[in-house]
Amino acid sequence: MMQVFAIAIGGAAGAVVRYGMSNGVHSLLGRGFPYGTLSVNVLGSLLMGLLYVLFLDRITVSAEWRAISQIGFLGAFTTFSTFSIETLLLIENGEAMKAGLNVFLSVGVCLFATWMGMLIGRQL
Repeated sequence: MMQVFAIAIGGAAGAVVRYGMSNGVHSLLGRGFPYGTLSVNVLGSLLMGLLYVLFLDRITVSAEWRAISQIGFLGAFTTFSTFSIETLLLIENGEAMKAGLNVFLSVGVCLFATWMGMLIGRQL
């Protein structure tokens, strides 16, 4: 039951931080492209890779801390469902090139960021 509570706390925090970061990025770069969603997904991927390695190989943490950070916080912070709807809306609005770019960047850059996070974690 403590893990469920930890996930809920982490999820609430992750959602609020996602909202703030996404809006902040959009205020800087505009809404012509889903920059906010892309930025939280890249950062979330980097952090997931880093925490995965740190918690597996470097730091002993409780199951609750893994749950609050990885499942709760990062699960709510990253936004795959938002990515999906934004990409489909770009297609519906006749912006197939932007939609394709969003898919390429979101998948490619997030996989790269996860890998980089793992490499960073292994160096610590």
